[in-house]
Formats: sequence, structure tokens, C-alpha cells
Amino acid sequence: MNRRGSVLTGWALVLCACALAADEKLAWMPLTDGKTLAGWHAVGDGQWAVEDGDIVGRANKEKLYGLLVSDQTFKDFTVRLKFKCLTGDSGFYIRTVIKPPEKAHGLQIQVGPPGSSAGGIYESYGRAWLVKPKPEDEKKFLKANDWNEMAIAAHGGHVVVHVNGVKSAEIENDPGRPEGHFALQMHSGCVMEVRFKDIEIREDP
Repeated sequence: MNRRGSVLTGWALVLCACALAADEKLAWMPLTDGKTLAGWHAVGDGQWAVEDGDIVGRANKEKLYGLLVSDQTFKDFTVRLKFKCLTGDSGFYIRTVIKPPEKAHGLQIQVGPPGSSAGGIYESYGRAWLVKPKPEDEKKFLKANDWNEMAIAAHGGHVVVHVNGVKSAEIENDPGRPEGHFALQMHSGCVMEVRFKDIEIREDP
């Protein structure tokens, strides 16, 4: 290839890379506006609020679970978020269906302090724990009393969870529900304070 052809090829590769980067940036859509709970609705006990851009859940040994449920449903996607669990036990539900009064049926990705199996996958009102990280691994990737980044990729029956860039759980050929809501959780019977922010989704065909 001559010099001119090499230069043109190089520019083509640069343009393709830029286009892919732009597509990647545009593909992520925020699910919160950082000011209100628009697009979500509360179910059960406890209180949800927005403070300094964070979605904050607080409860004091409530009888019912406290859930903040997305108005929309989702099928195949990658969702990413940041969480900080200061007290209590929490979770992020995917493809869930809410049954009265506050029962979230579906897969729950554990959100909690060290020792809670954070990043594991639990099926509420079903098979219970499907997979959870080893305690020694959780200690390495989870930050106590600080913000943690979580990414959940769900495509058909294949679900993969990463916490702070480390794969914490994976299931394949899962027969569970193919579509449903997202939900943030506050566990009943606990003194709770949990925070979420920067919840974004990339839906895949």
C-alpha cells in the first residue's frame, strides 16, 4: 500500500473509532434526573427522597419492605449505577413484578455492607440464592461506607454482575422472567440508610 493509501486507511480507522465512541456515549440513558423521583414510584414502607442528586432510602425497622419501582419495564439491557449502603440490607431488582402489598418477585442483585454477599444474585419468593461471591472475594472488591459501582448485564437467561470492575456473579440459561421493572430495596425490620445515584441503562436489541 502506498503512503497516500496508508494515510487514508488511518483516517478511516480514526473516524470509525470516534463514531463508535460517540455511539457508546449516546447509548447510555439516565433513569433518574438527579432532582426528583420522576419515572419511579414508591411501594411499601420507609421513605425515599432525592438529596444532593442521590436517591436516599431510609427506614426504621419497618413492617413492610420499602421499594422504589421504575415506571417502565425492561427486557435485555446493561444497567449501571453507584450505591452506598450505610446501614441495613438492600438490593437492586431486575425484571421484577410487584405483588401486593410489596412483594418483588424476580432477581435481586444484593446491595449491602461487607459480609452481605454484595454483588450476588438472589431470587425473591423463588429459588433464593442463585450465586454469591466468596467472602474473601467480596472483601477485595467492595468498599465499606463508600460509593461502589455496579454493572448488571442481562440478555435473555444470561446475567452478569460486576462490582467496581470485578465480576461478582454470573448465571446462564436462567428460566426466570424475561421482562419486568427495576426496583431499589429497603429490607423490612432494619434501620436503613441506602443511597443510589447515576443509574443509567443501555438497552440492546
